[in-house]
Order: sequence, then C-alpha cells, then structure tokens
Amino acid sequence: MNADTAPHAPIRLYMSMSLDGFIAGPDDRVGQELGRDGGRLFNWLDDRLSDGPSGQVFSEAMATGAVISGRRTFELAGRWQGDHHDGVPIFVLTHHIADDDIPPGSAQFVTDTADCVARARAAAGHRAVMVHGASAAQSLLRAGLLDEMEIHLVNVLLGDGRRLFDGLGRDHIELDLVRQLQARDVTHLRYRVAPTQP
Repeated sequence: MNADTAPHAPIRLYMSMSLDGFIAGPDDRVGQELGRDGGRLFNWLDDRLSDGPSGQVFSEAMATGAVISGRRTFELAGRWQGDHHDGVPIFVLTHHIADDDIPPGSAQFVTDTADCVARARAAAGHRAVMVHGASAAQSLLRAGLLDEMEIHLVNVLLGDGRRLFDGLGRDHIELDLVRQLQARDVTHLRYRVAPTQP
C-alpha cells in the first residue's frame, strides 16, 4: 500500500451525551460550563485511569494528535490555557477572527471547515484528530468531513440543555456501529460515518 492509498487517520468526535441527546445541561456559560447538572455526563471519567473500557477510551482520546474545537467550546473551556493535552495543536473553527485576538499556546483560529480539517490532519500525522463541541461536529458532518463518532452514552435523561445534533438539516446521515464497550453507568459507542451519496 503506497502513501496515496494508505488510509488516513480519522477525524473523530469524542462526546458524552445523555440518552435524550444532551451534551450539557441548561444555561451553560462561563462559571457553569456544563450547564445545570451537566457534570453528571462525565461521572464515567472517575474510571479514566482504570484498566476497564472507560480507561481504554480515555487513553485513546489522549493519544490523539490534534484537536478541532468549536469556538464556543474553546471559550467555555477557558481556551484550555493553550494546551488541551500533550501540547497537540488546537484548531478552532470560528466565523470571525479579530486581528488582536491571539489564542494561547498551540491554538489557532480557522474560518474554513475543509482547511481546518486539512491542517489538523497534517498536524496529527498518523494519529487520530479529536473533535470537541456540538457546533464543530455539526459543521464537519454537514461538510462530509467527520469520519467517526465516539459517543459516551450516559444512563441519564437530562431533560433540557444543549443537544449534540441540532441544526444538521433535513438530510439523513448513515452510521455504522463499529465498536460498543459497556462500562459502569456508560456505554462507549464508536460509529463510522458513512460517505454521503452523490
């Protein structure tokens, strides 16, 4: 297999989600970044250092070679102080870049979705690219540029908050379930996004 036909490292969304589709509770904002009761979606991280499924998934996430984030997620996370993990480059999808707004550390703003993916993939090399945030995921899905989704499906109904899949439009998107790992209080589901039909 030559370099032109070798499979590229995946652009992969990592997201904790309630059974009713929420990734944050209501009123997510600075000081309450996960919304009211949204922290419940991350209880599974208590097992992130274990040898079990949650530890495996967390280790895989931390082995990614670059991050693509939506602007809102980036800001709510305090810009990760310029380092999401291990100094990997952070590419922030945004609609506008102010001349005097210089992101910290390895972060950079990008306004074009395809350009953002190309930069992140080049920076990550053979490693997967981690995607953070609902708006980034939606942009990539609409553009046909998201390869995989790792959904941490948590055994709870939040009832309100911010949904992961709002704003995708009316076209359906086919998914192939390629892995399912059952852990305490969470099921880790990896889907491959099927190519869109012409």
